[in-house]
Amino acid sequence: MRRAVTIRGVRARDLRVLGAVGVLAGLLAGCGIRATQVPTDFGPAPSMVPCELSVTDVPTQVTPSGMPVEVFLLCSGALVRVNRSVQVTEGADETRRRVVVAQGLLNALAGNPSGVEDEAGYRTAVPTGLTVTGPRPADPADTLRLSTPPDALPRYALAQIVCTFADSAAAGDNGSVVLGSTSADTLRRYDCTPEVQSNPGSGTPPSTEVAVS
Repeated sequence: MRRAVTIRGVRARDLRVLGAVGVLAGLLAGCGIRATQVPTDFGPAPSMVPCELSVTDVPTQVTPSGMPVEVFLLCSGALVRVNRSVQVTEGADETRRRVVVAQGLLNALAGNPSGVEDEAGYRTAVPTGLTVTGPRPADPADTLRLSTPPDALPRYALAQIVCTFADSAAAGDNGSVVLGSTSADTLRRYDCTPEVQSNPGSGTPPSTEVAVS
């Protein structure tokens, strides 16, 4: 008789332990924590990934007489900002200043990426030799005219130029730029949209015709 009582006592204790384990598992599941027997330490994140440059990797490219600017280069099929500088003539009027900045930006876009940028996958589609002039008498004040018609440029190059100009002292900070060519009268206002930045090769940046009086 004592043996039977002992067995029943052991079974009752085991059931209480199993019940407590079940309750604890339920509480953990309710908190979003899953029980596991496998360590989940995946180690630190990679220190260097494509299209990302640390501050220590990129030397300061601003000269004493230069103005810091940002240009858009291509990396992994998207437009990515990088730091540059352009030379600005002191005392120049607003129109002349816009043109000088725009030419400096074009030169920076057409230049080869630095060694660090090249290793990280940065590229440019902007051809060398592009020049820019300011507005004609009947043009809007913020007009920039390129030596190559905008619609004759490669899609990636036009996207780089539009987004670089649109957020700079060359055209203002409203996310758009009025472009034309030195060989035609027509003008268009191009917009640098998030879609253009994320997929510059999908088509020509959105634009609207600008009336020339």
